[in-house]
Amino acid sequence: MKTKPLPVITKGIAFIIILSVINLSCKKDVSDNQPVSDNQKLQTENPSPESIIAQADTAIAPYNLNVLLYGKSSLGFIKFRQKPDTARIINLDTWVFNLKPNHAYLLQRAVNLITDPTQCSSTAWLTLGLGLTPQAIHTNKWGFGYQLLWRDVSSAARGTAFYIHFQIIDSLTSETVLTSDCNTYTVR
Repeated sequence: MKTKPLPVITKGIAFIIILSVINLSCKKDVSDNQPVSDNQKLQTENPSPESIIAQADTAIAPYNLNVLLYGKSSLGFIKFRQKPDTARIINLDTWVFNLKPNHAYLLQRAVNLITDPTQCSSTAWLTLGLGLTPQAIHTNKWGFGYQLLWRDVSSAARGTAFYIHFQIIDSLTSETVLTSDCNTYTVR
């Protein structure tokens, strides 16, 4: 009986191992193949403000706005959208970053008519939420929070223009923690 030399056996085993590694590394993980919506991507446990803002579609002012809110060391973003339909519902996808962890905050808005020369001088703050029901934005252990809010503006005539500004307040103390610049909005 003739035996094969050791180098031939070693090369054969090495070849089998390399093929096995290549085969296993090329297999696709089926669990990663599930469809994920844009909002699911944006609602990770601790996204960066840059990733949220980068994924927001381009706003078509004056009907849609991308609103930044600023604080001492925190930031917020509102994706303000009104679809061109008869319902006249404004969706307010709202994100906050670097606020107090495990805490509740409220989004508020104040408006002035576009004819008002003082622009965003109103302090008549309306707390926003799910229609007429105020809804808190809860932060997680990293101080990140997300809440989809909405507002029905069907009581305002189409084409009515406003100066609008926003603030985020602490739900317990009512202290303002984030504020926006003045924006213009027209009811679609």
